[in-house]
Amino acid sequence: MENDNIKQQKNDLRAKLRKLKAELSDEDKMVRSGDVFARVLELKVFKNAKTVMMYWSLPDEVQTHDAVIEFSKTKKIILPVVKGDILELREFTGTSSMSSENSLKIGEPVGEEFTDHSLIDLIIVPGVAFDKKNNRLGRGKAYYDKLLKDLKAYKIGVCFDFQLFEDVPVDEFDIKMDMVISA
Repeated sequence: MENDNIKQQKNDLRAKLRKLKAELSDEDKMVRSGDVFARVLELKVFKNAKTVMMYWSLPDEVQTHDAVIEFSKTKKIILPVVKGDILELREFTGTSSMSSENSLKIGEPVGEEFTDHSLIDLIIVPGVAFDKKNNRLGRGKAYYDKLLKDLKAYKIGVCFDFQLFEDVPVDEFDIKMDMVISA
């Protein structure tokens, strides 16, 4: 019974945030995203990282395209690729090697799968919502939870200020972040 209650709470929060994200202008998203990544750049864990897993943002997320391109000049950037109900990882080698010919129309790098997950030093993770205890609420497909449970790298959740709460509903499968940055 409690699991149904948590599931409903998660769905209610997702619906609320979908509306709030839709009200955010593209310009505001870019400014806030720039602020998020300016803070990431200051972190020792980022400065020391050689391999960083990020994501190629959807229109309603903290925008990563500029950061991925910029960071790839000095670090190996790994991006997720949706394969069925899991995420595979591939190296970002430039925008010319990106494809959105997939069911979700998400930009994904083409090329060989990146399988040496132990080389990943830092992971930048999107989310629908986060809380002040570093819990994360995703879109509900558990793509990231399945992947992150086995990765040892430092995990930073990124979001807009209105996506950060005192508490978000979580269950035993939700993977906690090491830090959350919002702007």
